[in-house]
Amino acid sequence: MTRHWLSGGILALTLGLLATVRPGMAAQDPAAFIGNLGTEGIQVLGPNVPPAQRLARFRELFQEDFDIPDIGRFVLGRYWSAITPEQQQEFLELFKEYTVRAYSARLGQFAGTPFCVTSSRPNGGETVVASEVDRANSRPVRIDWHLIDRGGRYKITDVYVDGVSMKVTQRDEFASVIQNNGGQAAAVLAVLR
Repeated sequence: MTRHWLSGGILALTLGLLATVRPGMAAQDPAAFIGNLGTEGIQVLGPNVPPAQRLARFRELFQEDFDIPDIGRFVLGRYWSAITPEQQQEFLELFKEYTVRAYSARLGQFAGTPFCVTSSRPNGGETVVASEVDRANSRPVRIDWHLIDRGGRYKITDVYVDGVSMKVTQRDEFASVIQNNGGQAAAVLAVLR
């Protein structure tokens, strides 16, 4: 559970870092893309930003800059095909809202924290941009951003926080919900509602 909350807190930071994305930002240099967003975002989303505004920014961010359909399919895994197309669409909307609400409140603790991109490398059809967030009285947190170029615009496909994948963590959580409800994939919809 501690790993989940640490990952959740860092995910909140990663989401907040990207909240300053400008529409139409071309996919030129992935390291600069993450570097600019991180530097600007960490300053913009400080403790003076009201929670409702954070929620609105996360909602917009997730819609615009994360590859929600692919992440959603991955998170449900084999259960994706066990629900109807209507339930799939509902899941994606609920999943987005769940993620926004779960992590937006945790962002404030990282305001003003130093952020830097450390490297960038190709990884199959994606690019992984490695970064670090320095925390007071603790070791830096490593964040690896997995990006894919979708028509000249980057979409985030996953975020690894100190080696822990956001997608895998969420897949494990949702699989547990489904298994605890008799293997019924639609149970995850009821829990998210």
